[in-house]
Amino acid sequence: MTDNTLFIADLHLNDNQPEIYQRFKVFIDSKARNARALYILGDLFEYYLGDDALTRVAQQVSQDLLELSNKYHTSCFFMAGNRDFLLAKDFAISADLTLLADSSNIQLDNHKVILTHGDALCADDLEYQKVRTQLRSPKWQQWFLNQTIKERIEFAQQARVQSQTHTQSASDEIMDVNAKAVDNLFKQHNTQFMIHGHTHRPAFHLTNSQQRMVVGDWHYQTSYIEYKNNYFQLIAY
Repeated sequence: MTDNTLFIADLHLNDNQPEIYQRFKVFIDSKARNARALYILGDLFEYYLGDDALTRVAQQVSQDLLELSNKYHTSCFFMAGNRDFLLAKDFAISADLTLLADSSNIQLDNHKVILTHGDALCADDLEYQKVRTQLRSPKWQQWFLNQTIKERIEFAQQARVQSQTHTQSASDEIMDVNAKAVDNLFKQHNTQFMIHGHTHRPAFHLTNSQQRMVVGDWHYQTSYIEYKNNYFQLIAY
């Protein structure tokens, strides 16, 4: 094991795109098994309908992460995204995952880092933020989990169509983070480093000595951020 820490997000794993899972499996079996810790910052799955409704790929990922933790001693952490916010303690136990709230602080050497999925930072997208508030409501989640699995699947399919329509019609600016929301989060947590996903716009942004690091999505490539030897690096291949 090396003294490095890895950050991934937005894999959108699903049963219909096995090639993404294969990239994840290669990453787990090579890079992640040699890491001190792996942080998954949301949207690990394309959709997640509850711990009682696992897809085939979710079952496999659970086994992969459990082996990574138990056999190779890589500590694994998960923060929910806008697609898998229903992932809960039963899956976490089966995969030996530590669940993190959005947003959470971690310490890397002398660096305090704020971790967030990133969707809450897209404050200009008022329509999305309204939906996000509803979906993150414990009352709504309890109602949804009381539906049959078939009903949940139908709801997810409809929601996906609506999301695609909204994404295609919204401007690029609205779909990206809001500068004031970013600044407020930095101030709230009193830190100079932030890592998030969600926007699918991998890059490092340095403003007023504050570094915001965006990890990329996995639709067409493997993308992660690595912290090693006091240095952050964005890697994609």
